Amino acid sequence: MRKARGVIMTTGSNSDRQPAGQRPRRVSRDAVVGIACGVGVALMVGAAFAAVPFYNWFCRTTGFNGTTQVATARPAGAPLARQVAVRFDSNVGGGLPWKFEPEKTEINVRVGEVVTAYYTVTNQSARRTAGQAAYNVAPLSVGSYFQKINCFCFTEQTMEPGEKREMAVVFYVDPSFVNDSGNDNVNTITLSYTFFAIRDVAPEPVASGEADKRKGSL
Repeated sequence: MRKARGVIMTTGSNSDRQPAGQRPRRVSRDAVVGIACGVGVALMVGAAFAAVPFYNWFCRTTGFNGTTQVATARPAGAPLARQVAVRFDSNVGGGLPWKFEPEKTEINVRVGEVVTAYYTVTNQSARRTAGQAAYNVAPLSVGSYFQKINCFCFTEQTMEPGEKREMAVVFYVDPSFVNDSGNDNVNTITLSYTFFAIRDVAPEPVASGEADKRKGSL
C-alpha cells in the first residue's frame, strides 16, 4: 500500500513539474513575436512616409493623373506641322488672398515648339503671404507628353502686401505625342494651376541696426 501510494505521488509530481528547458523556449518565442511586430510597425510607418514622394515620382515618370513632365533641354529637330490649342486655367485655394490669372487664356502651338506663357499673381491682402502651385493637364493621357522646361510651380512663392508679379512657364508638347494613336482626336490641351496657401511664412530678416534700435526702445 505504501509503495503504491509512493508511485502515485511520484507520478503526480512529475506531471505537475515543467520539463527542463520549456520556460526558456516560451520566453524566446515571445521575444521573436515582439521583434516581428516591431519590425512590421516600423515598415508600415516607413511606407507611410515614403508613399507621398513615391507617388509624386510615379506621376512625374508616367504622367499619371495628368502630371506633366520636367524637361532639361529643348526637343531635337524642328517643330512638326500638327498644331494643338493649349488653354490656361488658374485657381486659388481657400485662405490665400491672391488674384491669379493667365495673360492669355488660349494659344495655338505646334507640336515640338517651345513656348513661353505668362501668368500674373497679385497679393490682395495687407500682409505678407506665401503659396505654392500644384498643376496638371487634361486630358490626363497627355501628361506624359507635356514637357515643362521652366515653371513657377517648383518653388514656394512669397508675396509682399499688394505685390503683383509676372510668372512664366516654358513648355513644349513632345513630338512623340503624334505617334500615340490615342491622341489622334486630341486637339486641345488644358494646363491647370492651383495656388495653395502655405501657413508658415518666414518672418522678414531684421537688419542689425534695426535690431539695436528695438533693444534701445525696450
